[in-house]
Amino acid sequence: MGRIKTTLVKRSTKKIVKEHGEGLSADFEKNKQAIKKVVDISSKKLRNIVAGYATRLTRKKEQEV
Repeated sequence: MGRIKTTLVKRSTKKIVKEHGEGLSADFEKNKQAIKKVVDISSKKLRNIVAGYATRLTRKKEQEV
């Protein structure tokens, strides 16, 4: 059983993936750095949650192709 993401996390992550999807990859560490450059999120924990969800969405997208 996984953790449930809040609407804020899902909405903002989907917006980031839509606008800056080419800068994201299936690697969590790279996504952390990319999101740090793109969006100013003051909370480290929230930034990591967004990066993790972006990684998940990117991997899912790559598997579909």
